[in-house]
Amino acid sequence: MKRLSKRQYEIMCIIWEAGRPMLASEIVKAKDDLNINTVQSALKSLVEKEYIEIADITHSRTVLARTYRPLVSKEHYLKEVCDELGSDLGSWGIVAALATQETDIRKLDEMERLIAEAKKKLRG
Repeated sequence: MKRLSKRQYEIMCIIWEAGRPMLASEIVKAKDDLNINTVQSALKSLVEKEYIEIADITHSRTVLARTYRPLVSKEHYLKEVCDELGSDLGSWGIVAALATQETDIRKLDEMERLIAEAKKKLRG
């Protein structure tokens, strides 16, 4: 399985969280720092890497547009990344991979809380 760039991962997260096929224009609206050219380029790469597929061609206002759906679940992708990094870097690699790929500040806050608890236990 080919690794995703940070931008591709962000777009995959949007599609995964939507739980339904999405238009490129809907993906752009989901995050402030995305533009249509970036999204379309990433979608093309994601189709080539077989992470997503074209689900349907539908009317979007006055034009026809493609909707995209995931072929790979978020859980499967993260397991593959963790397995790959775990064999190379051990548990530290897994934590580093999760921290650098995560795009939700609440999840990073939770990771931070768990690390603080682990430190507290070690210090006795």
